[in-house]
Amino acid sequence: MPDWSAFPDPDTITLTDDSVDDSFKICVIQGVADASPSFSGGIGTRIGSIFVIGVISTFVTVFPILSQKYNWKLSVWFYLFARFFGAGVIIATAFVHLLDPAYGEIGPNTCVGGWGNWAQYSFVDALILASLFGIFLTELFSEVYVERKYGISAEEPDIQKMLTERNPQEEVEEDCPVCEEDGVSKKESTYVDEKSLASSKSTYDFKQQFAAFLCLEFGVIFHSVIIGLNLGSTDYDEFKTLYIVLVFHQSFEGLGIGARLSAIPWPSHLPEYYKYLLCFAYGIVTPISIAIGIGVRTTYVSDGFAANIVSGVLDALSAGILIYTGLVEFIARDFIFNKEIKKNTVQLLYSLFCLCLGTGIMALIGKWA
Repeated sequence: MPDWSAFPDPDTITLTDDSVDDSFKICVIQGVADASPSFSGGIGTRIGSIFVIGVISTFVTVFPILSQKYNWKLSVWFYLFARFFGAGVIIATAFVHLLDPAYGEIGPNTCVGGWGNWAQYSFVDALILASLFGIFLTELFSEVYVERKYGISAEEPDIQKMLTERNPQEEVEEDCPVCEEDGVSKKESTYVDEKSLASSKSTYDFKQQFAAFLCLEFGVIFHSVIIGLNLGSTDYDEFKTLYIVLVFHQSFEGLGIGARLSAIPWPSHLPEYYKYLLCFAYGIVTPISIAIGIGVRTTYVSDGFAANIVSGVLDALSAGILIYTGLVEFIARDFIFNKEIKKNTVQLLYSLFCLCLGTGIMALIGKWA
């Protein structure tokens, strides 16, 4: 971190002053060199925002799960809306709310990006690539492990076809009135095999989708930590705008998370309260971060050099996670590789509309947050 005391007073610096390094001029222009805590009151409203954002974001996140558990008579169009609107929100979050801010915090044309080793390389790109490939390799080796353990791959979704296809030897065995092997009839053996295969497929689907979901939630949670800290310690005039915007921001993200979690084939041996814990984890992380921001309001400098490094690194890592999740898990698997959705033109167009709507609204919110 630079020693600002070794440089002239920022108020006396001019752009044409050749005696001052350009990197310091950038820090002065961006307000980093003379940054200070920006808290300016409104402590009661900030404390209230902890509960408002916590309750609303948690409820919206858990709503798709509750509607599924208690069999609320909701239209299939609502579930499609929640799923694909939420997917659009996540994609816009990756590019507008994470990628762009990361470049503004530690990118080449920033105060941080002009100092020391930060000036030697574009670390935003490197961090995004690192997290993207980290998620890719984690998912790849997870699938390899599960496929070898259960003998079912992601390329074998049609279990009914697998069970109905028979070879000539099986047809010969059917002609025999009673065919038993080791005391178990052929009918019983076939039933056991079918049940075992279906169980293995269900386990595979759960582990595959649950691993992808955890990557998604972790990426969103990293982002939520920075949001909460800034909301708790920022200038009050800026807080009033951010507060309203972040209620919608957290609600839309929560809807996307809840819709994805509710679509995971949950195994019977796992307690259902795990779902609610995951929803609660998302709903509570921003309020906790707001509370921390309020607690350090007199010392935390959101525009400071160190804060920019922490925020920029987390934003870049989260961007890589959500870019991979949005493009691979959502767009590729839900549209390109999903044969079922292509059979119903109305549902396909509606799903695309919801995806674009979620992306557009979340991108618009990026103007303020």
